[in-house]
Amino acid sequence: MGKSLFSKKNRVLLAELIKTDFKLRYQGSALGYLWAVIKPLLMFAILYVVFAQVLRFGDEIPHYPVYLLVGTVLWNFFNECAQQGIHSIEQRGDLIRKLSFPKYIIVVSATSTAVINVLINLCVVIVFALLNGVTPTWSWLLVLPLLAELYLLALGISLLLGAMNIKFRDVGSIWEVLMQAMFYAVPIIYPLSMVMNTSVLAAKIIMLNPVAQIIQDMRWSLITRDAVTTWSLSGLGFGIISISAVIAVFVIGVIYFRKKSKYFAEEV
Repeated sequence: MGKSLFSKKNRVLLAELIKTDFKLRYQGSALGYLWAVIKPLLMFAILYVVFAQVLRFGDEIPHYPVYLLVGTVLWNFFNECAQQGIHSIEQRGDLIRKLSFPKYIIVVSATSTAVINVLINLCVVIVFALLNGVTPTWSWLLVLPLLAELYLLALGISLLLGAMNIKFRDVGSIWEVLMQAMFYAVPIIYPLSMVMNTSVLAAKIIMLNPVAQIIQDMRWSLITRDAVTTWSLSGLGFGIISISAVIAVFVIGVIYFRKKSKYFAEEV
């Protein structure tokens, strides 16, 4: 996978697909590329009014507006990345039937659009954090490795479920339902400390989810040391479980995708 991806022919194809996907995403829109920033900010504004101002979540969390914005941006990235990746093969059926090339390039190009969006959004997060009085520290350097971990997870899911979705078209719909449930199972809106006040065991189970681990680690890195992390719950070994799960999902996704990709032209 690695060598063929970086061949000149495949690099050119990948670059063209990324540009095409990004342009098509906002084609015909009056605001165009600004939606990459506006969409997560609108979602953040709604959640902030309802849960911070009305229900008073996060009163004990320093810089809670930034805390909530980080969770919203990362969740949108993971959701967009996985959704686009899962449906990318079926949407590019005409290209698969006409050309011979490594099919994972389609998944990488589809998910790369989400990467561009989240990088733009992180710039907004950093500006918002500075305006909110957050002091920059060395731990801000952990942002990109954590983002890479989240992308690796989304890409692994995209490869695995995207390959399944070609033959079993219900996979994409089932994933959408699971994502709606996961939104409330991951501490995006509520601080994890609220769960810990009720049950430490429940908090540990939540943090076994790599998405929760990454969001909490990102909050710890960018905003406040009060953010609950895997190592603060049960030591460094507990955090390794989440990272190992990400690697396992990616490896399984690559193996399954490689096995099934030879049949895509017939089934898509």
